[in-house]
Amino acid sequence: MLVQDRAAKPPKSQIRELPTNRRFTEPKNLDFTSWVSSNVSRIVILSLSIVTVASFLFLYNTTDTASLLCFQSQSTQSLQPLTRPQIKWSSIKVLPDKTSPYSTFLTEKWIVVSVTKYPTEELKGLVKIRGWQVLAVGNSMTPKDWSLKGAIFLSLDAQAELGYRVLDHLPYDSFVRKSVGYLFAIQHGAKKIYDADDRGEVIGGDLGKCFDVELVGEDAKQEPVLQYSHENPNRTVVNPYIHFGQRSVWPRGLPLENVGEINHEEYYTEVFGGKQFIQQGVSNGLPDVDSVFYFTRKTTLEGFDIRFDEHAPKVALPQGVMVPVNSFNTLYHSPAFWGLMLPVSVSSMASDVLRGYWGQRLLWELGGYVAVYPPTAHRFDRVEAYPFAEEKDLHVNVGRLIKFLLAWRSEKHSFFETILDLSFAMAEEGFWTEQDLKFTAAWLQDLITVGYQQPRLMSLELDRPRATIGHGDRKEFVPRKLPSVHLGVEETGTVSTEIGNLIRWRKNFGNVVLVMFCSGPVERTALEWRLLYGRVFKTVVILSSQKNSDLYVEEAKQDHIYKHLPKIFDRYSSAEGFLFVEDDTILNYWNLLQADKTKIWTTDKVSKSWTSVKPTGKSDWFSTQAELVKRTVSTMPAHFQVNYKEAAKNNQDTLTVCSSEVFYVPKRYVSDFMELVELVGDMDLHYKVALPMFFMSMDSPQNFDPVLGSMVYKRKSSSFNSSLSLYSAQASAVHPWSISSEQDFIKLVGQMAEGDPLLMELV
Repeated sequence: MLVQDRAAKPPKSQIRELPTNRRFTEPKNLDFTSWVSSNVSRIVILSLSIVTVASFLFLYNTTDTASLLCFQSQSTQSLQPLTRPQIKWSSIKVLPDKTSPYSTFLTEKWIVVSVTKYPTEELKGLVKIRGWQVLAVGNSMTPKDWSLKGAIFLSLDAQAELGYRVLDHLPYDSFVRKSVGYLFAIQHGAKKIYDADDRGEVIGGDLGKCFDVELVGEDAKQEPVLQYSHENPNRTVVNPYIHFGQRSVWPRGLPLENVGEINHEEYYTEVFGGKQFIQQGVSNGLPDVDSVFYFTRKTTLEGFDIRFDEHAPKVALPQGVMVPVNSFNTLYHSPAFWGLMLPVSVSSMASDVLRGYWGQRLLWELGGYVAVYPPTAHRFDRVEAYPFAEEKDLHVNVGRLIKFLLAWRSEKHSFFETILDLSFAMAEEGFWTEQDLKFTAAWLQDLITVGYQQPRLMSLELDRPRATIGHGDRKEFVPRKLPSVHLGVEETGTVSTEIGNLIRWRKNFGNVVLVMFCSGPVERTALEWRLLYGRVFKTVVILSSQKNSDLYVEEAKQDHIYKHLPKIFDRYSSAEGFLFVEDDTILNYWNLLQADKTKIWTTDKVSKSWTSVKPTGKSDWFSTQAELVKRTVSTMPAHFQVNYKEAAKNNQDTLTVCSSEVFYVPKRYVSDFMELVELVGDMDLHYKVALPMFFMSMDSPQNFDPVLGSMVYKRKSSSFNSSLSLYSAQASAVHPWSISSEQDFIKLVGQMAEGDPLLMELV
């Protein structure tokens, strides 16, 4: 939800009323002539408005669509282009706090929380942490009489009096008003800020035992920090929960296509401590998970109580590798205070995640890094609904954002200009709107106003050649396998076996590309298909009749779907094979392990899918297709012709037709497939005819792998409920199956959980 869509109205306390003696005026003369003369300007404006509306209605009702679109296009073109703010940094003055009751109060360690309800027991515990000052930031939903002994409370009125520039951009009803609290803490001497929420309990009641609070000086821990390996240049993001013993749990903000990557590190490296300016803590109980995890891993109203390995060492992220960072269990050191800004033009569930990735990329410009720490807090699951709709833009954009950030470079020579550069680029790319670009400018100016000094740029290690990691530089650590939660039950040895199965499936199909054609609404199902199959296959390429760039859905015509496949073959040239499936067919991947990945898989053994049709006349569709097949076969090289004619010798007067809902092309036949596509050229040969011709030309049907022969295959079903009755976890595939919504997907997964118990079950 964008901020401009919110009902951001100031509370009554901020609405200035007119003095009583000015509320009423003397009654005016109601003479018509006098009234007209005194309101002539209003009459003219009203008349013009009426003419304009009438003209638009006339245009709408009498012109064609093209004319109206042209009218709208011209209106769009008149909008102002995105403008990069120009700031004179030297003209910004440092201004002390002169308005709040705490104007003379200074301390170095702050805990900043957003509050919407009366103080929780967890928040009362935060106030008791010695040496740390709690700052509670209110919003329009916070009770007016909110108070807590030991905490500083910033109400909306108190915030308004501070005069920060960011106040002009903040919604009244959101936790992102914490940005005001960050500025207040910095203005009052902050050197460390613990970003927290009011339902987290610091383990042991001592942040000094959880984080590296001191990075310099006598109290600093002068020790190297374990670091993820940078050897694989294709790895851009990691799931830190694996390192801390939970391979089946993933954090909010992890791209869903990476959820299936559950193997632990083969080895780590080390980095000198002292520059872990952003320290992300792991939370026991209810860790930071997204709504997909929350809704798919439980069937009851019992709260989550997931535990992580408290003895696992902290782990750092090298440049080029990122990790999700949240806003409720994270310690920021002063060199990274600029990175506390919470975006305002994206949904609340995406704001801190985007901030985290944005901040990590900029942190590399300072030579700093993010480190993840073993359990530092316990968050209690209050069994409240996680809004999936609020996260959907996050799931769609986060993978693209990470790729963008890794490729982004700036030529600016000061750090704040570099920050502004990135915010401008992210607005251009649509990751947030111009509102956040303006908000960034206001935030940076406010930082200077409250006395913050911008850090100095350093050379970017990302552009240097990657150092070779020798055996002596490799550090081993094998994470524990702690009990987790699947299908609402605790993980036991059985579930450990199920994780082993998932690893086995991933190992078998991890270099196989799944290509799916969606005839249904991709905006409702694309993410779900990737989540389901992306755990097992190398990648999931989704095709549809309409392109959707936000969801990475490519455009392709179903009737000629085979003509689009060569592009995918070229893109994933190192893949072991390509498995194609339509969205009305379900793959039971656990029953495909025995199939030979060097052979063609097709439905030639399924009588209702692979059939022979005898054309009835020259104008018949089948006759037209048969003629195109003959023309194509006549141009084939000898080995293709021999194979095809041998396979079709018993059915010379018939046309082989295959529904082709599912098939597999191994790598060794990719070049043959592409050559046959070129032979078809521009001919209007339907895919149900072209594909069986291709398969019979490439190899004898006797050599096809029979794995798909065991699939359940029925004629098109008229209802979803009838599909439920035909599902079998023992089949290699099931057809048909109708998926048009998230609810349909949940029902499907409930059925598939019989074969893969690590999947969700909501029935």
